[in-house]
Amino acid sequence: MDTEDAVSRHYSNPSLEELIVAKLLEAGKNPDRLAAQDLSAVDEFHIGGLEAAREIAAAAGIGSGSRVLDLGSGLGGPARLFASEFGATVHGVDLTPDFVRAATSLTRRTGLDNQVTFGQGSVLQLGSVPGPFDVATLLHVGMNIADKAALFQEAASVLKPGGTFAIYDIMAVGTQPSIRYPVPWAATADTSFPASPDEYSRLLAEAGFVVERERDRREYGIEFIEQGRAAAAAGTAPGLGLQLVLGPEGGSRMANLLDAFQQGILAPVEMICRLHDRNRSQEAFS
Repeated sequence: MDTEDAVSRHYSNPSLEELIVAKLLEAGKNPDRLAAQDLSAVDEFHIGGLEAAREIAAAAGIGSGSRVLDLGSGLGGPARLFASEFGATVHGVDLTPDFVRAATSLTRRTGLDNQVTFGQGSVLQLGSVPGPFDVATLLHVGMNIADKAALFQEAASVLKPGGTFAIYDIMAVGTQPSIRYPVPWAATADTSFPASPDEYSRLLAEAGFVVERERDRREYGIEFIEQGRAAAAAGTAPGLGLQLVLGPEGGSRMANLLDAFQQGILAPVEMICRLHDRNRSQEAFS
């Protein structure tokens, strides 16, 4: 089994949409007439959830008329947010067929299918994706990708000159002690490839990007996980939550991630990058 197959199997759950619909019904929601925010507790599968996705959208300059490509789009939460609250047209690409099917169906249930579409495929092979785009986003995806140089080259290939690449990944900020597994994105180290912010910056520059903003969000990540664990312990966590995606090992996955944050091994890091506009550079010297 190659790495991409192993990653896809890690996230696969053919019953995921059925589980989500059942929890929506328990909460008194009509699953055929949903607002995008009705799903935000489960479909914003990253540190900080809906709040963090909104901040990424604002920092990336997503707005009405923006064409956005969401790389590793999961259940489609960020894509639907970018459309419903920011007015963008969004296409998501994800490796896991179960995620793509659920994302497409949930988008139809929110009435956003005229603005948001999804396709199954590798973010390392974007040749068939209908670009160019104004913005590409990568939210908690790079940890599963060893060849980040290829990933960033592919992102550059589908963006307009001067386009924005917004990254929000969990990155390696220390080397000792080692990460304990499982974590949310991997059961073992075999499919886990966190890299340092310096490595991201170097590879982004090689792909033609300039990092305009970088923000370490380790303390934010610690607070987010601690609040979630406290709610779970008190029995106040929503039934429609990340535990549906994380599965039965969700508690240990989040505990190990929290430990890595607290020990300074890992941190969620945000990078806002601009694709070098060669035409403008040439004009400046003419």
